[in-house]
Amino acid sequence: MDALLDRLRGGLVVSCQAYPGEPLRRAEITAAMAKAVVEGGARAVRVQGVADIAAARQAVEVPVIGLIKHGHDGVYITPSVAHARACALAGADVVAIDATLRERGNGESFADAVAAIHAEFPGVAVMADCASVPDAVAAAEAGADIIGTTLAGYTPGYEHAREKTPGPDHAFIDEVLAVVDRPVLVEGRLHRPEDVADVFERGAFAACVGTAITHPTTITSWFVPQAPKHQAL
Repeated sequence: MDALLDRLRGGLVVSCQAYPGEPLRRAEITAAMAKAVVEGGARAVRVQGVADIAAARQAVEVPVIGLIKHGHDGVYITPSVAHARACALAGADVVAIDATLRERGNGESFADAVAAIHAEFPGVAVMADCASVPDAVAAAEAGADIIGTTLAGYTPGYEHAREKTPGPDHAFIDEVLAVVDRPVLVEGRLHRPEDVADVFERGAFAACVGTAITHPTTITSWFVPQAPKHQAL
């Protein structure tokens, strides 16, 4: 485990994901994207879905953070022990799991998933995707190896939900760093190189960028408003 964490420490993780129905939503494209970002210096990749995890695992030698999105509301990031096992079996070095204090439909808990992964897959780490400080504290107590700020601003209706900030939620990052003794991987709306530099200055263990590197549809939408409207011929 220490060797795995050392590979991530101080590095950039890149999330290589596409949404269902999008042109890039194919495992071989995810694998190619993973190879491309690793060539650019990514220390690890974050990938969604069993096929994509397996394809990325074959394509790159860096750690793969794997997750499964199941459903659309509530807890949908690796929501069960079975989903967590599937990530590990597909080749994930780190399994990312929703660590919010919301109820899970099958009655399981985040702690159940942590215990199962640690018992059945020695050397595989668990990343807790958190939305609030209480989540982060509880996840650390449950044995999470890495605390992520992934879900801050993305849990409407949750009693501990935070408002979505335009960029990184700096207050949340600082609060989590102050209360947990586990490595903190900052993820969420890191849109500029300066954002990455800033979170490392704050004490982040690692940083994860997704949309700003690997989602061309969104990146294009940032630029289009700056261009003059097309003139009719």
